[in-house]
Formats: sequence, structure tokens, C-alpha cells
Amino acid sequence: MTRFDRLRLRIMSGRADANIAFEDLCSLLRSLDFEERVRGSHHIFARAGVEEILNLQPKGVQAKPYQVKQVRQVMLKYGFGGSADEE
Repeated sequence: MTRFDRLRLRIMSGRADANIAFEDLCSLLRSLDFEERVRGSHHIFARAGVEEILNLQPKGVQAKPYQVKQVRQVMLKYGFGGSADEE
């Protein structure tokens, strides 16, 4: 199981929203082919075929829990929650 697979499982479980590293969350989105733009502390992620735009900011070194929830909702809606082999 890869690092991204473990991270996906943690995000999809919903039990560790306050304990996800911001850089890990950004890396996961980049691995899912999201384009990243940075404006100050705002990391803005968009992808063709995904109507939502994810605007993330770190809280120290962690991702904000409500933003992890937003990422989970997008992953569920577009089927990004499975293993890397399924994409």
C-alpha cells in the first residue's frame, strides 16, 4: 500500500480530519491531476471535469479540518477515493 493509499484511507474514514499534514494533502491532490496555484498562503486546486475549486490554507503544518472534509466530499463525488489502480 502506497503512502497516498494510506492517506486516502485516512481522509475517507473521516476520523482524522484534524490530523492531516497540509503538504500531504496538497501532494495527494497533485497526484490526482489537480492543477495548483498559490496566492500567498492560499493553495487553489482545480481539475478539468471537476466543477468545485478547492482553496486550502495551512493551520501550522496541518490542514484545516473543514478543508479536509471538502476534499473528502470532492473525492467521493468524483470517485477519487479508491486505490490508485482504479483511476
